[in-house]
Formats: sequence, structure tokens, C-alpha cells
Amino acid sequence: MIKILIKNRLFLRRLLRMLLIVCGPYAVCWANTDPGKISSLIKAIEVDRIGGQLPEMSYEKIGRQVVKVKVSLNLPQDMNCADWQIRILPAFQPNFHWAPHLTPSDDHIIAQHVFRAPMMMLAHQRKQLVIIPDVDLLNRTLARDWYMDMDAERNQLTLGRSLAQVAEHVLFKRKSGNTYASGKFEFAFYVLSFDDREVADNPFRRPLAFYWKKWGEGLFDQGEPISGDLETYVRHSYHWAFQSWVKQVWQSFEINGKKVGAPTFIVNTTQSPNYPGKTTEREFRSIWNQAWFSSLRSASGLYRFAKRTGNQDLLDKANLTKELALSYPKKKGFFYGLIGTEMEDTTDGDGTKKSLRSKGWAHYYWGNSNRNPYTWDARKSPFHILDMSWTALLMLRWYNELEKDPRLLAYAEDYGKSLLEVQSANGFFPGWLDVETLKPLAHLNESPESALSVTFLLMLYRITQKEEYKLAALKAMQAIMREIIPDGRWEDFETYWSCSRIGSEDWVGKKVSRNDMYKQNNFSMFWTAEALLECYQVTKSKEYLKTGQRTLDELLMTQAAWQPHFIPIKALGGFGVMNADGEWNDARQSLFAELIIRYGKELKQKEYFQRGLAALRASFVMMYCPENPDTKAQWEEAWPFFGKEDYGFMMENYGHGGETNAKGLGIGEFTIYDWGNGAAAEAYNRILDHYGRDFIAGKKL
Repeated sequence: MIKILIKNRLFLRRLLRMLLIVCGPYAVCWANTDPGKISSLIKAIEVDRIGGQLPEMSYEKIGRQVVKVKVSLNLPQDMNCADWQIRILPAFQPNFHWAPHLTPSDDHIIAQHVFRAPMMMLAHQRKQLVIIPDVDLLNRTLARDWYMDMDAERNQLTLGRSLAQVAEHVLFKRKSGNTYASGKFEFAFYVLSFDDREVADNPFRRPLAFYWKKWGEGLFDQGEPISGDLETYVRHSYHWAFQSWVKQVWQSFEINGKKVGAPTFIVNTTQSPNYPGKTTEREFRSIWNQAWFSSLRSASGLYRFAKRTGNQDLLDKANLTKELALSYPKKKGFFYGLIGTEMEDTTDGDGTKKSLRSKGWAHYYWGNSNRNPYTWDARKSPFHILDMSWTALLMLRWYNELEKDPRLLAYAEDYGKSLLEVQSANGFFPGWLDVETLKPLAHLNESPESALSVTFLLMLYRITQKEEYKLAALKAMQAIMREIIPDGRWEDFETYWSCSRIGSEDWVGKKVSRNDMYKQNNFSMFWTAEALLECYQVTKSKEYLKTGQRTLDELLMTQAAWQPHFIPIKALGGFGVMNADGEWNDARQSLFAELIIRYGKELKQKEYFQRGLAALRASFVMMYCPENPDTKAQWEEAWPFFGKEDYGFMMENYGHGGETNAKGLGIGEFTIYDWGNGAAAEAYNRILDHYGRDFIAGKKL
């Protein structure tokens, strides 16, 4: 094999005289224009033949730091080509790598299913190279086989076309059988190159700005992903939970003689009033106050809505959920994260079909989230510092913004005092505590989960003015800035101990060597970006704001910034989850939305306002209702019995399993009120109170 090296302008001028250079099985060339600065960052580009023919390559200089590379070929007949590649070989050795998905072996690829804002980037000190597939061409040709791959060990970036299959949950591997129809074959991508100090400070900002300006902003201005009054969706949420599905969703009972209540953790399609068969519950009936599923968070949104609309029934329900949160028993300040009921299997009269049913709230128990490294049994699960800090923070926010209930402050501060006692000398807070001994367990004792405790402690400091809370928070933040952010070590409970468990045995605390990246979850990025903004507002130190923006931008790398043809619902503004899973429009976007807006306000950047509002809009895209015709059609493809009584039903995400089509594949079968419609409604009500209706409508950006 011959490789043609890009070394200097004289050589480039010689290349301009050539339309194509043939090099064995592939071509390597720069043609038609001087690619400028990128010539110092790319050593060679290798392009595969198709059916023995070499594609033509051309270059268009878009700007001082952007070049568009086009590849085309006229195929005289249909061709079989299982895996066609363009390989980009950098002219420098990077010490920073980023790609949207992990490819731990040569068999793995980054399938277009996870092209939310697809790009790959490499950097070393001042140098940065970014490769972005041309998604306009992908959409125009209705391609379903584009992919990327980043091989850090070989120092090679690959773009290509191959069918993909889901392997582990959720990674992708090549699949044989790809064919190209006769006629024009086209492929294109953008090359962004930078050589300045900003690369080291924040390698994400300029690629994000390019992507949003080129693809996201125009869609946002057109009203994507949804337009109109978002309060319509909020009313659907509350009508569904507290009227049409009230028997299935709302739970009311007594604890030690005190009436409490909250929506149940999860319901599924078999519980629909329109379902023709026998009902079964998907998981144990329960109510959670956990980092995802927070009944207290949803209740705060219901409280805001009830106060604004004068709805006493909904206000009573919000207060019953607050009473439940205050009823969770404590051990030396630490407290449980859920209340559940005993379950039983039932069968039809002929014994042919089993159903899972609750025994009722007379058979309740206290427990903790079973998304942990130790047990699936909620009754045996350990205390999770993250979950407790989140619930205590929500208590303080309720106290600070909704009503000065002194019990909320007392409960939260009791926990805060205990939290200080378990902080390690290096600043981190432990991951989990044994429920009996209250001693730290083995996992995530130096993780970005500590950032949520930072935000909680700073809120506690603001209210009480006790310096010990601020000092502990800043100590933890320094540890995260020192140990987590520079290396992208975004490992938390969801990264390994939820549905995507690949790597839980041997990747924890280690990079995937082929990609030079950790398995990463964007939840950690959110907690850290929020904590850094709080640190800045307390101290006024610009270092926190600068690092916070970098962290926020890393989070935004997981936000959809275009509308793919292969996603049959609206996608702009929605978030994925991690670099080893398949979700679109995940419910976390409702949690992220206001933080993005807050950074926009602090930094005076319109892009952040737009991205934050797009995230808020995307929070309602998965809802089954007439206002979402594309989504409604997908629900009815999957569940034909759905009707108006189901308006408001909303899956937490789309395409979770890594596959989609226009016939309902990618639609789920359950609603988690506290991580779906109730959570989205809370975000809307909170942002409305903080910024006003005109801002949400996009009139005051």
C-alpha cells in the first residue's frame, strides 16, 4: 500500500493538478482546493474502492477552519459492499479523544442510530481535529447504513457505510449484506481544525456552535421539536395521572396514622382503561425519591401548577407527597429512598397466564434503589448518598421557593450534618453506605456523584449561613475538578448498574483502551455543571464558571441537534444517556433544560437559551396526545387499543434498544410519572415561574 503524505503547500499545489490518485485498494488525495490549515493536522485520507472503482474526491473550503470533503462515484450496476470506509490519519498524536459511542473492538461501530450530533474529535495541547458527517446528505439519500469509528490505539478515525446490528446493551457491530444501487454514490463530511489555546480550555464549544448554527438553530426557529402552548401538555399529564388513569396511578394510604400519597413508580400499557386483556404490573408497586424517580420533584411542579390555577385537589395531592417524603425513616440522619409493597403472582382460572399484582399498601416496606452493584432487592439495597442528597436538595428548594415548612429544613439539615461526617479526606463523598453499619461500600467512592452533594450543601449554606457546609462543598468540588473533569471520568450508578451493564465487571475506573474514553453517562455531567455554577455564584470565582461551561458543553454533545429521517418522531433538543446505550428523547432533558438556560443567562449566549428551550420542548415529544401527531401514530402502531383516555401516557425515551422504524419499533410500553410526564410538567412549571411565559414561547431570548 502506498500512502500519500500531506506535508507542504508545494505538494498540495501538485495535487491540484490531479483529479484522482490511485493507490492500490484505495485513494489518498486532496483535490480541487487548498484545504488550508487542516493540511498540518491530517497525514493522509484513505478511501476504499467500490466494485474495483475509485471514488472521486473534492474539497470545498467553508471557512477559515472548516473544509467539506465530498466523495462520489457512478455505479454502473448494483454492487455488494459489506463495509466501505474512509480512514483519516492524523498528523499528530492526540492525548484527548471523543466520540459519541464506544467501539471496544474492531468489530464494533458507531451506528447512525446514535447520531444525535455526530462527530469525532482528537486534540493535543493547542491542536484539535474534528470530523462531522454531512447529515444533510444522509437525510437526502435516506441512508440507513452510515457509521463512524474511533481507534485511538491506531490513531485513526473512520467514516463508512455498513449495516449494523445491536450487540451488547447497547453497542453496535457490523452486519454483512450491504448493497448499493446503481447510479450515483455519494458521501461527505466536514473537517474542523483548530490550533489555539481554546482547544485546551474547552474542546467542545466550537464544534457544538458549528453544529447548532448549521443544523439546530434553523429547526428551532421553525418551532421544532414542538410548538404551541406547552401548558396543553402539562394539562394532559395531570388529567392522565389524576383523572383518566387515577385508579392505576394515584396511591393514597396512611403511615403511622398520617395520610400520605403519591403517583406510583410505573404503569404499563396493560393497565390502560382501553386494554382488552388482563392487567399485570411491570415492577413492584412503589414510590421513589431517587435521582431519577423523584416523587417530591414531581410534587413540587404539581404544587406550582395548583397554586397558579387555584386547583385545591391537586394542591392537596402535592402536599400529601411532601408528607410522604417527610415520613421516610432515618438512621443517624441518613434515610431510605423508596417505599414499596409486597407483590404476588396470580394466574387465570385455567392457569395459563401469570400476572404480577400488588398486595396493597397494608403490606409496605422501606427500601432503596435497586440500581446498584450489590443487589436487585430494594429491601436489601444500601443507602445511596446521591439519592439522599437529591431529595434533601429538593426539600430545601421547596422550603426556599414554595413554602417555609420548617420540617423540610430540619429534615435536610439533619442529613447534611451526617453527610459531612462521611466526607473523605480527599474531598469526595462515598457512593453507598451499608444500611446497618452506615460504613461506605466499595463502589464510586471517588466519583462525580459527589457533585450533587456539592449543590445540596451550597443551598444549605445559603439558607443557614453556616460556613462548614460551604467549605465541605468547595472541597468536594475541587476534588471533582482535579480527578474527574480533565479525563472525562463520568461514571455513576447509571453508567454500569442500570440497563446498560456492559463493563460493570472490568471497565469501572478504567478507560476503554481502543477509544481512550471511559464509559460515560451524561447524568454525571449535569450534576457537575450545576454544582460548578452554584460554586461560581457563591464565590464569584471565574474558574468555576469557565470549568462549568466546559462541563455543560460536554453534556450538550449528547443532545440531538438535527432531525434524522430514520427517527419518525421529533428529535431536536432531546438527549441521549451514555456512550453505550441507544435512547433518544430521554426524560432527563426536562431536568437539564433550566441549567442550560441558566448558563445562557450567565454567559449571555443565545445558543444556550435555544438549546435549553429545545430540551424543554423535547420533554413532551414522547407524549401520546393529538398535539404530537408523529408520536401518536407510533404509539398506535405499537398499541392499537390506545384512545383519548390514554392522552398523557408517555414513555421515558425512544429507540432505547438501538432500533427504530415507522411501524412502532422504538416505542416502549410503560410510563414512569416521575421520569416522564410528571417530570416534564414539573420542569415547565418551574421554568415558567422563573422566566415567564414569553421566555418559554421564545419571545425574549
